[in-house]
Amino acid sequence: MTDTTADAQARSTDEAGRNPAAPGGARTVASAVTPALVARLARGITAGEGAERVTTAAPLTGEPLADLPQSSPADVEEAYRRARRAQRDWAALPVRRRAAVLLRFHDLLLARQDEVLDLIQAETGKTRLHAFEEVLAAASAARHYGRKAASYLRDRRRGGALPVLTHTLEGRRPKGVIGQISPWNYPLELSVSDALPAFAAGNAVVNKPDTQTALTALWARELLVEAGLPADVWQIVVGDGPVVGPAVVEHADYVSFTGSTRTGRQVAQQAAGRLVGASLELGGKNALLVLADADLDRAAEGAVRACFSSAGQLCISIERLLVHRSVADEFLARFTARTKALRLGGGLAYGADMGSLVSERQLETVTRHVEEAVKAGATVLAGGRPRPDLGPLFHEPTVLDGVTPGMAVCTEETFGPVVSVYRFDTEDEAVEIANSTPYGLNSSVWTKDARRGRAVAARLHTGTVNVNEAYAAAYGSVASPMGGMGDSGLGRRHGAEGILRFTEAQTVSTQRLLPIGPSHGLDDERFAALLTTGLRAMKALGFR
Repeated sequence: MTDTTADAQARSTDEAGRNPAAPGGARTVASAVTPALVARLARGITAGEGAERVTTAAPLTGEPLADLPQSSPADVEEAYRRARRAQRDWAALPVRRRAAVLLRFHDLLLARQDEVLDLIQAETGKTRLHAFEEVLAAASAARHYGRKAASYLRDRRRGGALPVLTHTLEGRRPKGVIGQISPWNYPLELSVSDALPAFAAGNAVVNKPDTQTALTALWARELLVEAGLPADVWQIVVGDGPVVGPAVVEHADYVSFTGSTRTGRQVAQQAAGRLVGASLELGGKNALLVLADADLDRAAEGAVRACFSSAGQLCISIERLLVHRSVADEFLARFTARTKALRLGGGLAYGADMGSLVSERQLETVTRHVEEAVKAGATVLAGGRPRPDLGPLFHEPTVLDGVTPGMAVCTEETFGPVVSVYRFDTEDEAVEIANSTPYGLNSSVWTKDARRGRAVAARLHTGTVNVNEAYAAAYGSVASPMGGMGDSGLGRRHGAEGILRFTEAQTVSTQRLLPIGPSHGLDDERFAALLTTGLRAMKALGFR
């Protein structure tokens, strides 16, 4: 028997959602997320008197978690009004003053991480270690933009129309108010890490987090205000996506969206109709390639993280394992053994390897994909079933072999702890399989030859590629852009692109001494001849 049996799971998590093996194991979701805490955080929602209310549930237990007011489209309009008024004064501050808020937030976040770790676990059902990944990512983004914003946003001298006579500067101006729609799966990271560069660039933000995970975003806003952000610069609205989401897009000067490809297309169409820009991080069907020369133990260990972090509810997690036929049996023996040994648990403490899914909808999709695949001939190598004995939304980490293109799990994003195995004979075949999807978000390559790994990576149609790592190496490189190709989205977060997307480029040119036009008695023909000679000279002298 393995540690995915009910008896083994009972050792790590009891029926009340406690972790008795860990210090403070008696703490529960109910004791960590109190009505007083919910009421305090809910005051950060822009919603009118008498607003309709909604109650969220804790995925780990199914019990009620938070009673929250819902914003109406009129509330969204009010949020934009407040944000626009506050944004003018915020943008007038020197960029280093704005960036200093991010650095103070960085320190506060690390010092008080236990508070938000409880909230993330309570709202998503993920393990504490996977919740900590969000703290790590948010702190890294705060540090990066806190240190680099002034450099990214500084005026830059550009070549003028006429050497010496034309002085040209490229400046960056804030868009105004950013409309941000963030998802439930990484509620701290995917709200804060996009909002921080927007703030550093001088913008205000109207954010609609998913209702299920609104407390985490509200906590982050409260901490940023404590760090020095004017309260009205970050407005949070909460409500049903089809109602509130379009209202957020309708008033935005730029849209930042993370979510499904289907909804992303709708957001893009609405933004385009208003002639405002948008960045979209959407779905993925990410592949991990195990080449013939890979270190199989290291690859198997990395693949477990790649496939089952946050119960697979991670946009950049792996759903397809592509393994060279010559090492497939050895690799799968190692990988399935590690998968079967994963400890499922829901306590508010470190120790469990994988937590719960977030909703009935996610559990239904995972269960359907697995059951349909098995019925059509796929083989379960590990896992394969829900675990209601642990909690209402637990599902075992699952490995499927013999998956064919006609199965939903082959082509559709599962967004859960399910991975399919495919064998290949040549690297060309592996690249072709990996690229045989309209998605292009993330991929992973495992080989002992780093140069070979980078060569294969360059052929993969994904926005990020990790060589000998699951996903964290590329995502954690916050100075480099992160985003998707194809149906995985538009635009990039992180690095220069991650902050410049929230700005308008402005060119300011000052002409000196002579105008760019006929002057000093030159007629049109002689002026044209003079400029023609000048253009030839500039090319000959190497001017760009």
